[in-house]
Amino acid sequence: MTSPRQHLRIPDLAPLVRQAFGPQRRLLAAERLRGGSKKGVYRLRLDDDSTAVAYVWSPDENYWAQDQLPDRRRPFSPATGVDLLVAAHDRLTAAGVRCPRVLYAGADAVVAEDVTGGTLEDALRRDPRHPALGRLSEALRAMHAQENPRYGKVALVDGGEVSYGDSCEQVVREGALGELAKGALLEPRLAAVAQPLAERIEELYAAVRPRRRHALIHGELGADHVLLTPDGEPVLIDIEGVMYFDVEQEHVFLELRFGDWYDRLWRPELDRDRLRFYRLCMHLGLVSGPLTLIQGDFPDSQFMRGIAEHNLGEVLRLLGDAS
Repeated sequence: MTSPRQHLRIPDLAPLVRQAFGPQRRLLAAERLRGGSKKGVYRLRLDDDSTAVAYVWSPDENYWAQDQLPDRRRPFSPATGVDLLVAAHDRLTAAGVRCPRVLYAGADAVVAEDVTGGTLEDALRRDPRHPALGRLSEALRAMHAQENPRYGKVALVDGGEVSYGDSCEQVVREGALGELAKGALLEPRLAAVAQPLAERIEELYAAVRPRRRHALIHGELGADHVLLTPDGEPVLIDIEGVMYFDVEQEHVFLELRFGDWYDRLWRPELDRDRLRFYRLCMHLGLVSGPLTLIQGDFPDSQFMRGIAEHNLGEVLRLLGDAS
């Protein structure tokens, strides 16, 4: 039987507060924020009534299988760790794109600015025409204008290293076939269409034309991954996975997560063949990924199962549309 997770409390986080703010500051309260599966996110309230957010990486905060270390030469290997967050923060900031300011970085934790204006998702539910969505569109244009001939995680590429693979589309193809094999073991409905689905992946892959320039993308940007400052400026969070890659990969995820709000983010110059290919592969990964996660002790298994179920429906629909 798995032992209960030991999340952090005030005595555990107090040394981090002293390192970040000096010995004169005391930690009065710490709240673990929901949603993280690879790291713990804690809102810290200090004795001067200020707040900050701590990101903490440890085995007890990571709900994914940890039988081997992530290989950062693989663009979609788990994005976890202080160096990935700091590198992404520095690269986004240099591009003029807001993310929480890093106040302190240690060996296994970062303390960052607490952005208090709520999420863009909540703002859009109140007002679908909220101006922050237009400001996000401008931020994305600035981010996607940052190009590199190499692809992969920012910390890797900006450090002069090279990712595995020959191209973005080849990396996605290999990943999708791997996700199909994993997912077929966990979901009989996926197993039943494994062969035609593999053939469809190969067909879409073959239609993609070569490209050698790659944009700076977030990779998993939903409206819940955008916070707002009090004056409505969008601030990107969960940035460890920021990488240089095909901008179509970003837009497939944006379309998936923003839904009816996506029309204000769409760009006419996107490559339709890449969109079709990445769309099917992404839906497939969002079946096998959540199903894999809930094999462990992730606390909200019903939510993850719902994600898998929705994306399985999309995979089957896209496969049916192609027949």
